[in-house]
Amino acid sequence: MKHNYLKLLVILFGQLLTIMDIFIINVSIPSIQRDIDASNGEMQLMIAAYLIGFASFLITGGRLGDVYGRKKIFIIGLVFFMISSITCGISQGAVQLMISRLAQGISAALMAPQVLSMIQILFPVHEQRTKAMGWYGITIGIGTILGQFLGGYFSSLTVLEEPWRLIFLINIPICLIAIFFSVKIVEESRFSIKQSFDNWGVVFLSMGLFGMTYTLTVSEKEVFFVKNILLMITSVGVLIFFIKNQKDKLRNKKPYLIDFELFHYKNFNLGIVAVAFFFIMLDSYFYILSLFFQDGLMIGPLRAGEVIVFQGLGFILASVFSVKLILRYGKKALIAGLGFIMLILILQISFFNGPTEFYQLCLLLFLHGVGVGSVIPSLANIALSGMPEKLIGNASGVYNTFQQIAAIIGIVAVGSVFYYFLGEKPLIQNYHKAFTVAILINILCLVIVLVTVIKVPDDVLPQNIQ
Repeated sequence: MKHNYLKLLVILFGQLLTIMDIFIINVSIPSIQRDIDASNGEMQLMIAAYLIGFASFLITGGRLGDVYGRKKIFIIGLVFFMISSITCGISQGAVQLMISRLAQGISAALMAPQVLSMIQILFPVHEQRTKAMGWYGITIGIGTILGQFLGGYFSSLTVLEEPWRLIFLINIPICLIAIFFSVKIVEESRFSIKQSFDNWGVVFLSMGLFGMTYTLTVSEKEVFFVKNILLMITSVGVLIFFIKNQKDKLRNKKPYLIDFELFHYKNFNLGIVAVAFFFIMLDSYFYILSLFFQDGLMIGPLRAGEVIVFQGLGFILASVFSVKLILRYGKKALIAGLGFIMLILILQISFFNGPTEFYQLCLLLFLHGVGVGSVIPSLANIALSGMPEKLIGNASGVYNTFQQIAAIIGIVAVGSVFYYFLGEKPLIQNYHKAFTVAILINILCLVIVLVTVIKVPDDVLPQNIQ
């Protein structure tokens, strides 16, 4: 069993890279924009490109692992992530950097589903799997903090002419270490029956998801432009055709990309509903919090970053202790975690609407992180619980895709509501009103998650395991 935890450590390097590179570019935006002479629109696409590639290929990545082997696809993802990180680091123009970031996102989509799949296979017993998912949650927290810290640290170095390039090149040694130990330690796993791969399915699914995620990420203020509405309608049409095509292939026993048997599992359906509404809440929360801190409370970007780091610290701490709570109290601990987040959000509405001390900001963000860290690992556990091995990679890819698209929808939808209440001439009191309305929407999302979790059968997260 100790050997399995060593394998877990190795595959979590992939998850660390995936999360870290979502955040690492944010603090470096001004430096990058100045050095490569990029426009605001190009910078926006540069950030969005990673998320577009990531969300569009997660299902494909999960299915590739099922068919060709999870270890093999994980290592291929690491290799291409390293190569795309190098091209990011040596990019001389905005277009080159955008394409490299897109390639990074696609590479991350090859890795991420394999991590969840291999955790389920390495740790079939509930108690062991719960502990492993706790480490999965810790990795997310470390990736979040490390991304923001390294992005700020490397960008501020004065010994190099363009130090921001290090935020991408730092991935090289991490990838090399992960590749070496993956080859040496991690064992291959895949569904044993020989299967073919649905290439046309990849084309249609990727086109549909690419168009949808591009429309959502390009700008929350441009979503309702005619060209974007047409692109969204076209993308939805492609996805509807894809679903019909997949069902036909399953019926005729032809190679497929998604096995819709997934949706016959109650736990999986409950898990993806819960994770979707949770990430609508979480990512929109971070988006509006950054705007509210800097423009509403007049906190500088460096200070705001320091406050948000406390959220990550709370996340990591809770990920450690939530394992014991889940094992002892089952889904009651998860319900308590959701209630705790709602309580902290209500306190934030109260405290942030008036003069707030720095320590109060840090404390409330830390407690919010504690609540989030006590919930996230168990959501994946719910969705993948009881899933047969032949579906595990498919399930991991679909789960991650719902999570990423929900995050983008949250930023766009809740962000639009925030801007609506802010008005064209934002005043301090308008920021308070906009923040309050946005947080109330977040609480509503958490209520939906809570109702969903209550419906989860008790044996999915059994309690009192010794």
